[in-house]
Amino acid sequence: MTPELTALSLSALLQCLQFALYSVLAQKQVGPRYAASPRDEPRQLTGYAGRAQRALSNHFEGLILFGIGVMTVTYSDKAGGATAIAAGIYLAARALYLPAYLLGWSPWRSLIWFAGFLATVFLLVWSVI
Repeated sequence: MTPELTALSLSALLQCLQFALYSVLAQKQVGPRYAASPRDEPRQLTGYAGRAQRALSNHFEGLILFGIGVMTVTYSDKAGGATAIAAGIYLAARALYLPAYLLGWSPWRSLIWFAGFLATVFLLVWSVI
């Protein structure tokens, strides 16, 4: 497996971990009865649960573009050292983004996000040049 595909798979596993963390924090906040309900009346999550929810949503958004970048680089046969580094930067940024969001590291959270975004853009551009 290429380093880019490995980073993509690890990013997906990180997403699973984030989902589990969000689920635990959200259930602790709203209680198991509400969590098991159809949730017809929405509740606003706050604190760590709210931050975990927003970080999870952000990762879903970023993972789509990163996945496209990895696939286009892989299938266009343009993977190499630079794209492997970009994929590693994306994975590292996403791994750091969760604690940065949960702990309120400002402005570091935004800078970490931007590093991952730039790595993704690099993959997308590299695949078409």
